[in-house]
Amino acid sequence: MKNKKLVAVMTVAGLLATTASVGAQSLFEKVSGILNHEVSVVVNGEKTSIVPVYIDGKAYLPLRDAAAGLGYEVSYDAGKNEIAITGNAEEEEVEYMTGTGVIADIAEMEDGRFRIEFLGHGSNRWVILYADEETTIVDEAGKAVSAADLKEGTQIVVEYGPVMALSFPGQSHAAKITVGAERLVKEDVIQSVERTDDGWQVKFGETKDGQAATTLTLNAGKETAVMTAQGESVEWEDLKAGTKVRAYYGPIMTKSLPPQSPLFYLVVLGDEESAPGKMTPEAAQEYRDLAWAQVAEQAAQITTKPEEAIVSIVSAKDSGVLATTEEQKQLLADIQAANGNLVTVTYQTEQDELLGPLTVAFDFETKAFVGFYARR
Repeated sequence: MKNKKLVAVMTVAGLLATTASVGAQSLFEKVSGILNHEVSVVVNGEKTSIVPVYIDGKAYLPLRDAAAGLGYEVSYDAGKNEIAITGNAEEEEVEYMTGTGVIADIAEMEDGRFRIEFLGHGSNRWVILYADEETTIVDEAGKAVSAADLKEGTQIVVEYGPVMALSFPGQSHAAKITVGAERLVKEDVIQSVERTDDGWQVKFGETKDGQAATTLTLNAGKETAVMTAQGESVEWEDLKAGTKVRAYYGPIMTKSLPPQSPLFYLVVLGDEESAPGKMTPEAAQEYRDLAWAQVAEQAAQITTKPEEAIVSIVSAKDSGVLATTEEQKQLLADIQAANGNLVTVTYQTEQDELLGPLTVAFDFETKAFVGFYARR
């Protein structure tokens, strides 16, 4: 279907351009032509009744008949002396990626878009989505919702893509967001976690006068998901008192003391920044800031926005980094000898077709600048 639409647009545009050239010498010009009934006009493999007119050796088609055959409508505005062509050809269905989860973070960007950190289930469990004027945002009843009204903890169903940047995490455009309940958010350490007949019970509390007191009890069932901040599954048996977590729960709570509420998502927090192969969004942004300082002199050729540069963790062993100073060469050698990792920040530039993208490399452990990747 997509090819049909493109051909239709190009064909109609060609017809208009040719028609305009006939009358270019004056406002009106009389021309003569020959109707050639021996030539068939075929649209998408189907023969039509359209008869071409040959003028000075060139074939012309009746605009209204040709447009109708290509799936378009033609209208004439006598007041403006304008011919309008309205496209109604079928478009190819886009296969979007989908997910159900919560908004872990949201921020409005300088260009008016909204950067949404999504965490949940679906095609990807952790992804950065960008919502703009082309994003459809509605509640479960179909009523329009403003992106400015979205909040951390809001439960959403998302459709995004079809293209995704292979960054850490992946980044994509949000096509549609369906807004659900606004969950309450609590970030604290677990006081206790116990198995129950229906699932698990997580308690939070505080210590007063040397005595531990429970201030909130969250009840988890089959619908509760436990994961890291990168969307990786965590077993209930691995949770223990003292584990730092972020809980998405409610909004319904009992009036008991302590209050109780259903738990929907439990995100296990920790020293993710230093864990092999993992990085927090804050750490990724810190690397973007460090990289931008290194490429400032080349900023005029860079087409990637600073906050959208792709951040990845790669093995230093087979990297294409070109270290220049002796200190950088020694640092790279040490990282490779220890089978360590590098963090790369990649920018698209106006010279990509000739040289390839611009990639900056840092030591994963120390954030020290190692060098640039070789460009073609």
